[in-house]
Amino acid sequence: MPLLSPSSLYGLARPFLFGFDPEHAHEITLDGLARTQNTPLACAYSSARTDDPVQLAGLTFPNRVGLAAGLDKNARCIDAFAAMGFGFVEVGTVTPKAQPGNPKPRMFRLPQRDALINRLGFNNEGLDAFLANVQKARFRKGGPSAGSARSPMLLGLNIGKNAATPIERAVDDYLACLDGVYAHADYVTINISSPNTANLRTLQSDEALDALLGAVAERRETLAARHAKRAPLFVKIAPDLDEAQVAVIAATLKRHGMDGVIATNTTLARDAVKGLPHAEEAGGLSGAPVREASNRVVSQLRAALGAGFPIVGVGGILSGADAKAKIAAGADVVQIYTGLIYRGPGLVREAAQALLRDRSKA
Repeated sequence: MPLLSPSSLYGLARPFLFGFDPEHAHEITLDGLARTQNTPLACAYSSARTDDPVQLAGLTFPNRVGLAAGLDKNARCIDAFAAMGFGFVEVGTVTPKAQPGNPKPRMFRLPQRDALINRLGFNNEGLDAFLANVQKARFRKGGPSAGSARSPMLLGLNIGKNAATPIERAVDDYLACLDGVYAHADYVTINISSPNTANLRTLQSDEALDALLGAVAERRETLAARHAKRAPLFVKIAPDLDEAQVAVIAATLKRHGMDGVIATNTTLARDAVKGLPHAEEAGGLSGAPVREASNRVVSQLRAALGAGFPIVGVGGILSGADAKAKIAAGADVVQIYTGLIYRGPGLVREAAQALLRDRSKA
């Protein structure tokens, strides 16, 4: 056992990491996690998983706290995140071909508001490298990172389109990725809401979303027969939507038999950080300032979808209370990303315990 808890250790490490450019700090962290996962050094960030199982989309989520996509784009650190006590981990976004993303610098901290702005642009090593990393992960093979045999951690694989692919050919990229990831995923997320790939968010419009989800649903039937399993499909949407747009998306999700929705991605709005250094940088804003918009969209989705349709709430969770507020807005489970950067791995257990206590009072 470590002399210090993961939270205390992260408190010591954070000033060092925050001394670097945000993307460099991100790379240092992932390199460290990749090297130490499944070794005794993993005790520095490991925590006993809170068991609080919930049935959703035909899956058993061991607890209601997950890692959002974007932090581990190349699926290098699945076992490390499993060791932190997450109930589910989502990696990606992966695109069919490797791509460098947007020019640097492309990630900025706004520590006064516990926020980040990024315009990474789906930088990743491509589908083949991504799948190789997924298959190396040991969390399903037993051992300290796996959780209990009764309720193993779940793995979501998040897919997108290459920047060079014309938007009218976007469906081809999503289908290529779906073909590749399907056999390895507990669920697949279709990311149509990053603000950092040109025109990507136009796929949220009525006709474009209808065409994309129709093609994805049809391909899922083929893959389900081929692999003898039916992997749930989730769609990740933006917070910058009005109530009418949310209603259209909700109806389209239902029409095409999607299994859930992830709300939300980063925001283009800057009202909550106006006047702060880096506030006017292009890209998506995440962290505390997106909390209110995310909760609003979650609430609107729940009203439009009704009870029982799975909603994953993400955006602005930096405490157990924030996680409870997301559930109160209508989410079934939650994901964190920016909160992990500001709070460290102790946030995983704090959020899971808060939701466990919340359920005990229900």
